[in-house]
Amino acid sequence: MKRILVTGGAGFLGSHLCERLLGLGHEVIALDNFFTGTKDNVLALQQHPYFEVVRHDVTVPIHLEIDRIYNLACPASPVHYQKDPVETIRTCVTGAINMLGLARRTKARILQTSTSEVYGDPDVHPQTEEYWGHVNPLGIRSCYDEGKRCAESVFFSYERQHGTEVRVARLFNTYGPRMHPCDGRVVSNFIVQALRGEDLTIYGAGQQTRSFCYVDDLITALVGFMEQDRTSGPINLGNPCEVSMLELAEKVLRLTGSSSKLIFQPLPEDDPRQRCPDITKAKALLDWEPRVPLEDGLKETIAYFRKTLS
Repeated sequence: MKRILVTGGAGFLGSHLCERLLGLGHEVIALDNFFTGTKDNVLALQQHPYFEVVRHDVTVPIHLEIDRIYNLACPASPVHYQKDPVETIRTCVTGAINMLGLARRTKARILQTSTSEVYGDPDVHPQTEEYWGHVNPLGIRSCYDEGKRCAESVFFSYERQHGTEVRVARLFNTYGPRMHPCDGRVVSNFIVQALRGEDLTIYGAGQQTRSFCYVDDLITALVGFMEQDRTSGPINLGNPCEVSMLELAEKVLRLTGSSSKLIFQPLPEDDPRQRCPDITKAKALLDWEPRVPLEDGLKETIAYFRKTLS
């Protein structure tokens, strides 16, 4: 049994990670300020004898005794991280420094959930870990993009300077149950709009592509990455199967049985045209690749939203 801290533990990904770690027999502390996370996400875990939730903001230091830290704390959707861009930067950078300080003191191994947004609107496709990215440092998305890039730099600086055991994972679009219905991400947007009988909003011509990884697959990758000793990263974790926004909308309409129409709006500033991971390293070093087909994952996610929206 390890004592594991999960920052952002009441969020979409964090709650699934806490559940998995408890299932593996570990003691888990979920840290969350509940800006985007919710108590409902971890309600079913509260009766577990080895689980506790602590309301805390990672921008403030905390003193705990732990063996592992998964640093997931940060709003991850444009709607949420653009609401308070200065706080987003503080969470990314100051939060990372605080968690690394805790890891250094306790000699814990620490994993940073970085993001495909470090690649910006990429000139290289698919994106490999060696690509340095094409990011607008002054745009409306920069608080998140550059915040995560800086956090990566801090992590590897701690590894070089202090010998801290770090792991840096670049997560591509992840979806599944417990997504926030108002987070502005395309999967939740389309499903919620379809179930409510509202028009589905497509930005631009809908030809921009993304690759979607079901949450169970992503959590398997995170746990495997944390516990292996072959690489510190960075390593891409995501599904390399691309789908256009038009294709995704049509799948959601068919799977929900909705008669909603498609409407087209101008493309947001700095919205990437393509986003797809090269997961060659994840396959070779972690023996991992996604298993859940998009349609199967969408069915599970739709079932979740049908229940929560009813």
